[in-house]
Amino acid sequence: MMQTRPTVLCLGTLDTKGPETAALAEGIRRRGCDTIVLDCGILGSPVGVVPDITRDQVASAAGTDIESLRTIGSRGTAIEHMLKGVRAMALELHASGRIHGVVALGGAEGSALAAAAMTELPVGFPKLIVSPLASGRRLFEPFVGTRDVTVMHSVVDILGLNSIGSVVYDNASAAMAGMALAFHAREPMAPARTQVAATMLGNTTLPLMWIREQMLESDQELVIFHANGVGGAAMEESMDSGQFTGVIDFTLNELAAEVAGGFHACCKCQRLSQAGRLGLPQIVVPGCVDFTVHGPRDELPADKRDCPSYYHSPTFTLVRLDHDEQCEVARRMASRLNESCGPVKVMIPMGGFSIPDAPGGEFWNPVITEAFCKELEEALHDNVKVEHIEAHINDQAFAEAVLAAWRSC
Repeated sequence: MMQTRPTVLCLGTLDTKGPETAALAEGIRRRGCDTIVLDCGILGSPVGVVPDITRDQVASAAGTDIESLRTIGSRGTAIEHMLKGVRAMALELHASGRIHGVVALGGAEGSALAAAAMTELPVGFPKLIVSPLASGRRLFEPFVGTRDVTVMHSVVDILGLNSIGSVVYDNASAAMAGMALAFHAREPMAPARTQVAATMLGNTTLPLMWIREQMLESDQELVIFHANGVGGAAMEESMDSGQFTGVIDFTLNELAAEVAGGFHACCKCQRLSQAGRLGLPQIVVPGCVDFTVHGPRDELPADKRDCPSYYHSPTFTLVRLDHDEQCEVARRMASRLNESCGPVKVMIPMGGFSIPDAPGGEFWNPVITEAFCKELEEALHDNVKVEHIEAHINDQAFAEAVLAAWRSC
């Protein structure tokens, strides 16, 4: 039987952020939800709030006790144990259907503890972290991972209900309550169409837009992941869910970053592996393997400053791979595709792999392209088919060839 009101799990280190967590929980209750307040502090006692789940219970869920954590030797080690307990309790509450969202106020410690739970909860389940660290001057990966965690900048440090913090916390409670109410009321939805995973960057958007529209007409939905180091990892992780019938892996920039550095390397998975392990049919395109992504031109690493580069935006500069780097990408592609249990076809656009990789473009280098293709084909097993298309990756002719190859899988 469905609960009449949704319940939100409120995480907090209540020895230092008790009144603030209490205010957040009260705002959520005022907006039509129930709350479960979990104390994940370690040192002091809760201040200004009585938790529903105590720190002793959290420590026990991690296989230890709070007194042991207080004397374990280092703060970092204690937090490592505590986050295991927070994760275990959040996952159990979710699995039993007792919670419909999770929210946390935290600094460095509290945010890490909250993220340990949130990055394990499924996509679609409401998650919100409010933190002074969420300013854009730090990496968001520790907060978000490959999940849909909402991150709100608290502006002020979380100490006291001052005029700025109170407004931010009230907005957070409204946002969390709204998400939890919507999640609670949402009927489970089975996909209306067969789902196929794909990868894309701005450099490969046009062909995927066209392929997506054509597939919709045949009752297939292309679920497109941004190949930015997180999107590819999220796609690899999602394969185990069983929701995808195959993959059009159109954009492999993350493999280029794995070899040559840059922003887009996947740090928590091996790209180009899961679909093959599961035996899913794959169409693989070496889109964007010719470059890595870095920051503004004047911030390029010293070893990249003399390489051909492309001004993508004021924020990002694309740097071309050299001969050896691109051949190494080919070897890694072949090694992983050779392990595939299902059908694989590699489609190579001989007119270029990205926008600047075209005749007259900054990255156009037929010698490197030829070496890449030779390395790839020599390393691939005979069961992996390769087709060369005399077109640029963004040409209509190439999009049509990829769609035809998918339909013949």
